[in-house]
Amino acid sequence: MRFADTIGNPEAITALRQMVDSRKIPHAMLISGPAGIGKMQLARAFTAYLNCSNRINGDSCGICPACRRIEACNDPDIHYIYPIHKKAKTHTLSTHYAEEWKKMLHDSPYMSLPHWNALLDAGNSRPMIYVDEADAIAAAAAMSTLTDDYKVFIIWLPERMNAEAANKLLKVLEEPYEDTIFVAVSNQPDLILPTILSRMRRIEMRPPDINTVEKALIARGVSIDSARQAAMTAQGSLLKAFEALGNGGETAEFNSSFQDTMRAAYARNAVAGKKFSETAAALGREKIIRMLEYFARMVRENFIANMRIGILNSMDSSQQQFAARFAPFINAANVEMLLEETDRASADIARNANARLVLFDYFLKLMIALHRGNPRR
Repeated sequence: MRFADTIGNPEAITALRQMVDSRKIPHAMLISGPAGIGKMQLARAFTAYLNCSNRINGDSCGICPACRRIEACNDPDIHYIYPIHKKAKTHTLSTHYAEEWKKMLHDSPYMSLPHWNALLDAGNSRPMIYVDEADAIAAAAAMSTLTDDYKVFIIWLPERMNAEAANKLLKVLEEPYEDTIFVAVSNQPDLILPTILSRMRRIEMRPPDINTVEKALIARGVSIDSARQAAMTAQGSLLKAFEALGNGGETAEFNSSFQDTMRAAYARNAVAGKKFSETAAALGREKIIRMLEYFARMVRENFIANMRIGILNSMDSSQQQFAARFAPFINAANVEMLLEETDRASADIARNANARLVLFDYFLKLMIALHRGNPRR
């Protein structure tokens, strides 16, 4: 993993590179920003640059022993800590799930939480970082390096440390070893223990703009049209951009559902609404949330089409064909309600509410909203 493999955020790359080049490396740093924008990739690229024996033009070489070990996730001086699903008292450490973690880095490098939960077979439980992990960190930090100049602890989602683990880690950070560096990768830094947060140098990452994502996808062999559509869909989330490219069938499925549901809601067809709620409920929580995210995007796109702001529109031909008739029904009188009700349904599904009831209630709200500011009245 090299800086050249990351997308966007040149300021963050420059800051990390300068730390290493000047040999002024903080013992603890935090790479933070929204989910799905490449924070873990940047943390791994920094670790490779830090330990690379043959840096070239401000980047790691990618071929020296240290680079190869880090890329393969088998460097004994690089420790990954991440939330786990505690299945038994003996399975409380990240190392117990090392194979699942390697698969995660390979299959979902932009760190999809649903994918990680599926790999852990966590079900509806919320993976956490437990106190045994902090004890293991303290023990490993006290040991000498085996192959590299530095020991690096990369902590994914430190906000998921339980209180006991966080307080024990704080003691390690208060008395750091000279050759030990902590790199935390966080989606929600405001949830980290404040005394830990105060000891970390913060590197803030931002979602890359649409043009940056589009160019990166094209450079990876994606067609111009597909890259543009995926970049517009993702709105800065590299995770969503790559998922959009890999889920063409799912996008078509959601598009059909959106169109059928909106037609039925406008027609006040409660029977069709009941069928929608039952069919969609069977998709499972994560897919329902993705479907509702798609619905929200299509509401915004149709509102933009209604306002005739073509330069901001990113619909494909099928979506545009539907919007030609439907867009006038998404207007200033109802767009806010439509988006609020879609977000509310998504949040309720995420909290494990009864999906069938949530979705039928959502359909009823669509019926009301679509007749606000009705252009045919």
